[in-house]
Amino acid sequence: MVLRVNGPPEPIPAQPSDAIGSPGAEDLLAQYRAARAQAPLFDVRGAGGSDYDEFVDPSGHVRPAWRELAECVGERGGYGLERLRSVVRGLVDNDGISFVQVEPPSSRTVPGQRSDDAVTHRDGTQVPGPWHLDALPLLISAADWDTLESGLVQRSRVLDAVLADLYGARQSITSGVLPPQLVFAHPGYVRAARGIQVPGRHQLFMHGCDVSRAPSGEFLVNGDWTQAPSGAGYALADRRVVAHAFPDLYERISPRPASPWAQALRLALIDAAPESAEQPVVVVLSPGIHSETAFDQAYLASVLGFPLVESADLVVRDGTLWMRSLGTLKRVDVVLRRVDAAFADPLDLRADSRLGVVGLVEVLRRGAVSVVNTLGSGILESPGVQRFLPELAERLLGETLQLNAAPMYWGGIDVERSHLLAHLDSLLVRPVGGGDPLVGPALSTAQLDELAGRIGANPWQWIGQDLPQFASAPTGHGSTALSPGSTGMRLFTVAQRGGYAPMVGGLGYVLAPGNAAYQMNTVAAKDVWVRTPSRAVAERTPAPAVDLPPAITPSPTRAVSSPRVLSDLFWLGRYSERAESMARLLTVTRERYHEFRYRQDMPGSECVPVLLAALGRITGTDTGAAGDDAEMIAIAPTTMWALTADRHRAGSLAQSVERLGLAARSVRDQMSNDTWMVLAGVDRAVMHFSGVPPESNAEGEGYLAAAHSQTLAGMLALSGVAAESMVRDVGWTLMDIGKRIERGIWLTALMRATLTAVRSPGAEQTITESTLVACESSVIYRRRTLGKVSVAAVADLVLFDEENPRSLAYQFERLRVAIKTLPSSSGSTRPERLIEEVGARLRRLDPADLEEVTDGRRAELEGLLTSIHADLRELSRVITATHLSLPGGMQPLWGPDERRVVS
Repeated sequence: MVLRVNGPPEPIPAQPSDAIGSPGAEDLLAQYRAARAQAPLFDVRGAGGSDYDEFVDPSGHVRPAWRELAECVGERGGYGLERLRSVVRGLVDNDGISFVQVEPPSSRTVPGQRSDDAVTHRDGTQVPGPWHLDALPLLISAADWDTLESGLVQRSRVLDAVLADLYGARQSITSGVLPPQLVFAHPGYVRAARGIQVPGRHQLFMHGCDVSRAPSGEFLVNGDWTQAPSGAGYALADRRVVAHAFPDLYERISPRPASPWAQALRLALIDAAPESAEQPVVVVLSPGIHSETAFDQAYLASVLGFPLVESADLVVRDGTLWMRSLGTLKRVDVVLRRVDAAFADPLDLRADSRLGVVGLVEVLRRGAVSVVNTLGSGILESPGVQRFLPELAERLLGETLQLNAAPMYWGGIDVERSHLLAHLDSLLVRPVGGGDPLVGPALSTAQLDELAGRIGANPWQWIGQDLPQFASAPTGHGSTALSPGSTGMRLFTVAQRGGYAPMVGGLGYVLAPGNAAYQMNTVAAKDVWVRTPSRAVAERTPAPAVDLPPAITPSPTRAVSSPRVLSDLFWLGRYSERAESMARLLTVTRERYHEFRYRQDMPGSECVPVLLAALGRITGTDTGAAGDDAEMIAIAPTTMWALTADRHRAGSLAQSVERLGLAARSVRDQMSNDTWMVLAGVDRAVMHFSGVPPESNAEGEGYLAAAHSQTLAGMLALSGVAAESMVRDVGWTLMDIGKRIERGIWLTALMRATLTAVRSPGAEQTITESTLVACESSVIYRRRTLGKVSVAAVADLVLFDEENPRSLAYQFERLRVAIKTLPSSSGSTRPERLIEEVGARLRRLDPADLEEVTDGRRAELEGLLTSIHADLRELSRVITATHLSLPGGMQPLWGPDERRVVS
């Protein structure tokens, strides 16, 4: 049997049997039309009909922008559409695209996807579930995009003017256009940000805008995201997946590329640096891997080529922001912020924050760093500001908004309050002070009465809005046929010297059915394809102005090597080696169990309880009946299942794979795409089963065999990626050090559990052979000894042979070389001395001495293994303390001449 390890799914070719005009193609379109006719997705009150359909016009004909898609789907037929979904799922899995659902959903994230597949830990944290991506793109005609682009860029300019005014002259408030309580009551207004300005012409750096289409065909805005907009990374990743999965459609339509926006963002970040920065250092500040959109942050950082950092990677010293790197400090000039403003500085903002950097606000005031989006930009998300945005556009820019939002009603105006109270059951009600919106149609009579009372008591604190309206479009998600789904999209702009540059396309999404859609809950993402204008139109349309690149150039930034990053890489090495070693030992234990299950009278059968006991000793868990061999063998299937699939079992294969994934996600921006292809295959093999074995023994045995072999293949592939694709920097060195320490710890524990006790010749032979198989040294051993069983020969190969990559001596030699390359090594540090001591001890020993037996045990061998095992654990502890621990205590924030003297 040929095992394919984590290879990318092949794109699905068109099915020639389902050509256009065939019954299969007509059936798909007929099913879509029937679904539209039978169940309109939204019956919009007062609109006189159902929602707008992007795919077919009112007469049922496919719209011009969608004809190629209809043809391609028709050529594939129902079977081809299902295979296309499968390819997309595989590519998403292989790329590690993920999303963590956190309740309640945050307004700063992408529209929340369903979290059926998320795994919740016992401590309450969640492992990300897969990103649900619809296989069919959302198509936008060139004319519609012109409307969207013009309105979006104008809206960004208006919001930029409002932001500058609210933290500057405040004409919008003093003139009476914007009631002040709507600003100061919202948590997005940051008083500490007053007077802080971003270099350049624009204060709003990046803007996300949720847009949908009304039944009339007009585009409506459902929300502006200005705090720390999410989703651009997902949009870029989605394009890569759908273009790969649907190559014939991509070639025929040739949508306008979204990737130039990433380059515009990169140049804008460089241009945002303070004037004093000659070669700006730019970083992307993330809350960490447990953030809902951790993938989005890491992917965008890798596309931009800037380091992804967390608060532990940054420090303020002498009035400047620094990044820990390669054991030194490197000045930071620009921060692309993905941490909410309130958490950005525990000194000046939320004191309980562990996500921010102490002293960041003061550094901003001094103009020593640029943080974008700027602190305080979240005020633009306030429903109060949104309600008065048309008036603010007229007041500040003298313009009328081109993209409108659904009508809004503020309780602070009598006539609007009356409308709000009279139509509570059909409105989306938002608290001015922030919080989740209330969906009127979803509230009971008692809840509506209670809400009306709260509005009556404090009317200025409430704003109502007509329910969002969504167009429908073809979706291939969660259905065996082409079916309509309600859709929206998030569009993005980034500030340039001459205006705002939009991403051509964006992040589309399929909304959940029912009232959940009004809170922007979704079931899948969609790639947004913008059609290229016709040649005649393109010739008449002048090319858009392109900003000149900034005069300053960025500083080349190597991989971040803060203690936090190095620690994750160190443990990535340890967990990958642990998973590989466990897969090997579980494989040989399972094979020996099946070999001797019905032949327990044979001398070699003694190896089964010995191997099971070794599993228990290595993992530190009980593998059966306090050493009762018969009972241990009886429960062996359950034991092996738990040590394979139970992620809560200490030392289990599933636990190692899970923690390997967490470590890898923490440093995702430093890993190649091939890494995720490997990890996705291992995750599929191990993590999607419970800790309870199936009722069918055959099914359970088949699963174990597949899980062990695929994990082993995946770990070998991961080692190849690390060996051939990673730069040999300090991060790679720490990862390799972790790998060598783990291999040594595992090797000494295994040999101590299997070879130190003297047994009958038949048992000795089987146990020795099993141990060598688990150590991946059986082939060379047989060549050297011609089948002779000798503990001295085993020790010579597995402990002392420096040419054997699996030997203990080889691990210490690799450790000796690696430790010397670390920045803080001097030749006499504690790790260096410890490695030299163990290496010298190994060189002095004679393998023959390890054969000596005292009271039925090889005492010399046991003492050696126990001692070196303890030394390796001590080495790990010392390296963690000296290279991977964060500095303690508060760091000085100001320069020496500005420190306050406290008596």
